[in-house]
Amino acid sequence: MTVTTATANRSRIKRTSAVSGSPGQNIDVRLVARTIAQAAMEVLAGTRPVQQLSRSLDPNTYLSLQHRAALTREHMKISRGRNPLHASPTVRSVRACNISELICEASIVVAEEQRTRAVAMRLERMDGTWRVTALEIG
Repeated sequence: MTVTTATANRSRIKRTSAVSGSPGQNIDVRLVARTIAQAAMEVLAGTRPVQQLSRSLDPNTYLSLQHRAALTREHMKISRGRNPLHASPTVRSVRACNISELICEASIVVAEEQRTRAVAMRLERMDGTWRVTALEIG
């Protein structure tokens, strides 16, 4: 997002967004990104089965998330006395950038009880629905 302000006249503010297209389409992709990020964090917390994301993730991304969730469960077994790693994740903000009409990248900030994390994803429009082809959880 670019913000330009005139120094002499503060009331003149020009804002351009990196997300192009119709406003309805932009809201749609942001809501999809928010929902998938929230669900992915819940999968890592162990409160949601990874199978619920099978339609939203491509096969490689699905297997990656499944593997990371298994590793997280193993870590939680070892450190039983501690608080859960991903307790009550809440999405704080979502930013989206259209690369083309069919590809969008999103960055999401997710707050947990002990820390704040970043989630980045690449979404591609396939058969009229957005599908995550890359997912990085920091």
